[in-house]
Amino acid sequence: MSAMKKTTISTTKSPAPAKKSTKPAAARKAAPVAPPALEPATATTATAIATAPAVTTIVAQIDVGFGNALYLRGSSAGLSWDRGLLMESIASDQWRAVLGESSQPVVFKLLVNDETWCVGEDYTVTAGGSVTVAPVF
Repeated sequence: MSAMKKTTISTTKSPAPAKKSTKPAAARKAAPVAPPALEPATATTATAIATAPAVTTIVAQIDVGFGNALYLRGSSAGLSWDRGLLMESIASDQWRAVLGESSQPVVFKLLVNDETWCVGEDYTVTAGGSVTVAPVF
């Protein structure tokens, strides 16, 4: 009997060569990473969101005549009952005021030339709201 030498052949396969992508470079970007999970809102966070200041817009639908201007007086959002805020003329019969941030409702009245008050009760608009009024003088 002849002595046979055993030969061991490795059957471990090497990894497959990398394939060249046919996608454009922009499409080969990594998938977006999901943002971290947010923690549930606490009572303090909810309160802060509920009372966050908001910008308020007031529009008056009235023709006050050539050479006249419409003013706004009131409380909250930087208004004063002592001195009026000039409204912006956006059409021949429309005036607009965009008020600063406020977390309180805005109570206001309109005046022609900051002298003649409109008749009736004070107007009120919620903070961050938008209102169109038709004042009578």
